[in-house]
Amino acid sequence: METFTLVVILLFNTWICYLFLRSGLRSRRNLSPGPYPLPLVGNMLQLGAKPHQTFAQLAKKHGPLMSIHLGSLYTVIISSPAVAKEILQKHGQVFSGRTIAQAVHACDHDKISMGFLPVETTWREMPKICREQIFSHHSLEASEGLRQQKLQQLLDYAQKCCDGGRAVDIREAAFITTLNLMSATLFSTQATEFESEVTREFKEIIEGVATIVGVANFADYFPMLKPFDLQGIKRRADAYFGKLLCKIEGYLHERLESRKANPDAPKKKDFLETLVNIIEGNQYQLTTDHLTHLLLDLFVGGSETNTTSIEWIMSELVLNPDKMANVKDELKSVVGDKKLVDESHIPRLPYLQAVIKEVLRYHPPGPLLLPRKAESDQEVNGYLIPKGTQILINVWAMGRDPSIWKNPDSFEPERFLDQNIDFKGQDFELIPFGSGRRICPGLPLANWILHMTTATLVHNFDWKLEEGTADADHKGELFGLAVRRAVPLRIIPLKPY
Repeated sequence: METFTLVVILLFNTWICYLFLRSGLRSRRNLSPGPYPLPLVGNMLQLGAKPHQTFAQLAKKHGPLMSIHLGSLYTVIISSPAVAKEILQKHGQVFSGRTIAQAVHACDHDKISMGFLPVETTWREMPKICREQIFSHHSLEASEGLRQQKLQQLLDYAQKCCDGGRAVDIREAAFITTLNLMSATLFSTQATEFESEVTREFKEIIEGVATIVGVANFADYFPMLKPFDLQGIKRRADAYFGKLLCKIEGYLHERLESRKANPDAPKKKDFLETLVNIIEGNQYQLTTDHLTHLLLDLFVGGSETNTTSIEWIMSELVLNPDKMANVKDELKSVVGDKKLVDESHIPRLPYLQAVIKEVLRYHPPGPLLLPRKAESDQEVNGYLIPKGTQILINVWAMGRDPSIWKNPDSFEPERFLDQNIDFKGQDFELIPFGSGRRICPGLPLANWILHMTTATLVHNFDWKLEEGTADADHKGELFGLAVRRAVPLRIIPLKPY
């Protein structure tokens, strides 16, 4: 009872502070428009289970630069490419901060992570390492052979299902393949296997981290509640983050011990070798903790978004057999009878590239991107965005905007055959990986994974839906760190005719 009374008092005090804050904000006449907030909760009750869709509807009335209140957290929603460009490019320094959810405080991740550190000397070194050491063309080229082995394992598994007339759970297959492709690039090893207990455990941990970060937490909207962790989110986040960090540290310590035991042994061409060099050298001001948490960011961000995107790609192709046929014909003409596609084939596969772009427009994995925060007062498009404001970029709304895209609610890869638009941060109509200084550092590897995994699955098999699948199963979404299908896609591989 005492705890309940204390919580009520804290909520009341928070509401009083909120009233003063709102009064002060509203006294400045050039704040952006938005729906009127309710007492205490602000606009939280309007969000529903799919806030990206709610924000898109509200923006039709209040405009592409719209303000809302999430409890006491003042937030601005951006819903147009022009305003997104102002925020991410023109005023990129001002809006380079992050709003940090309580879950991200797990294992002090907020103090160490590249995704959440302020843009300063320490932070700058981590994107530089990603750009020059992990995801450079030279580094990816050096580990391509290992990644081809992982694609072969996917092909073998699909062939086994084909021979047995069994359905492939595309989400699970994509997760295993993505994780192994990343492990091959980072560690020259295999993280998990098809149909194994290790897979289940790894999947539980990574999905646990991704899910807990995306859970709505009252403590994020009413900061005075953070010490109480009433929903147990911080406690669960500590457990998930701790398990994943333990696995990552195991890879690192194993390589360190191996180098000590065999100092003259040939060095592997992977990122783990680079990490060991960094730890033993003095070129960077980074600690071992910085590097293990960097790997956590790459594992969680890369596995969740790539897995989700591959599932949507296969879902749309199965539901649109004419598009599937176009991809298969193109692959046949370029790749021929080879089972595995080479990276050198990708530039000669414009229709496959168009399919990937269309899925990223239609089903962006992170519909609101990671939240930004204003580091100082800034005027944008005639409206004041005060210091401390949370900024959300609604890339889902931009992808469904009829003023930008013709027939936006239709899956039409052909639209990209006649447009020179890419998803690498320069064309603000399509920024599923963000833009500016905080663009997703794993974009080069994600680009490779999406194209090569899709090509492997489509080139070698025909596919049909598992019996009993309803049309509604393909339309439901689950909102989280990435917006995945509500019902996992299960499809049966068939020998191509």
